Amino acid sequence: MSKTDTWGSNATVNWDDPQLVSLLSRSESWSIDNRGGFTPQHVQVYLGWSGSVGRSATLVWERDSAVVVETTFTLPQGEQVRVDKHLGHRIRTLWGVVIEGREGHRDEDRRKGIHVYWLQVLNKTHDAS
Repeated sequence: MSKTDTWGSNATVNWDDPQLVSLLSRSESWSIDNRGGFTPQHVQVYLGWSGSVGRSATLVWERDSAVVVETTFTLPQGEQVRVDKHLGHRIRTLWGVVIEGREGHRDEDRRKGIHVYWLQVLNKTHDAS
């Protein structure tokens, strides 16, 4: 797809228009991290699918086959992880892979040493009693 093509429209975009160039340059530093519209939930993250020691984390966004978690530890890109969420007497387990991660950009993130990770979920949910 070239710069003049647009998705879902036959309109042509002039990428050299000074107003568009100005707008895009102002938005380059924006960091959208999918947190804010979701109620955070405490979870345990296990490195590797057979990991036996979970570490505390927070699930901050979830949709279809993707989740975002906040941790105070690092997760390597490509790492297979298991995420367990306690729901009363049940545990909801997600199996996934770390797609992307970074240090948190928010002031509170920096104070707490938060890292933000996007995980691709490889299974539909599994509830255990």
